[in-house]
Amino acid sequence: MTPAPPAVPPTPAGPPAISVLVVEDDPVAAAAHTLYVEREPGFRAAGTVHSCADALRFLGRARAAGTPVDLTLLDLYLPDGHGLQLCRGLRAAGHTTDIIAVTSARDLAMVRQAVSAGVVQYLLKPFSGAALHDRLERYARYRDSLGRTGEATGQDEVDQALALLRTPERTDLPKGLSAPTLDTVATVLREAATGLSAAAAGTEAGVSRITARRYLEHLVDTGLAVREPQYGTVGRPELCYRWRGR
Repeated sequence: MTPAPPAVPPTPAGPPAISVLVVEDDPVAAAAHTLYVEREPGFRAAGTVHSCADALRFLGRARAAGTPVDLTLLDLYLPDGHGLQLCRGLRAAGHTTDIIAVTSARDLAMVRQAVSAGVVQYLLKPFSGAALHDRLERYARYRDSLGRTGEATGQDEVDQALALLRTPERTDLPKGLSAPTLDTVATVLREAATGLSAAAAGTEAGVSRITARRYLEHLVDTGLAVREPQYGTVGRPELCYRWRGR
């Protein structure tokens, strides 16, 4: 009789992935944010919704099923209400999901209101994949640092845990790119009715064709834009850029 092979001990299960709900009314942005989450190790996209009402329903169903959502990426301007009103409604209803505001709102008064409503991080659009990666990674470390049972050893331990959320690490753009110009080029591309060449995007953004192309290629690399050839009647095809999903 052939002896049975030795039993292989089971591989220990790792910690469960952090579940994330994306709340964003722009379908293209919602798809991009969901894609970013799915690419982040240790996270999973629990769902994507486009309004306050849908977010409340989704979170309610998840809690009733015993699988509450850990983190919500929340746009502040939604078709049926403001994101901060949703935050307050969630807390009043007993939801414990943490909130990262993902918004183009730069008003400092809005930032103060977001903090008072329980928003743990505030991320301005448009952003790079590296910027969201940094926020998610910090959030995971924050959860890990406060996920243990027992008491803190002292003030330093509490301060260090909170600093993980409040002190951003460097998330530099590629050498030679600046955040303000990236914002401008991204806005030009997002608002264009059709795809744009690098020359056309540069004219609209007030930069050279070569500079515009560098920023457009960065948007392609981060999944926010797509690149495709545009065929004319004469000569080689010209590369055309468009906001992802358009």
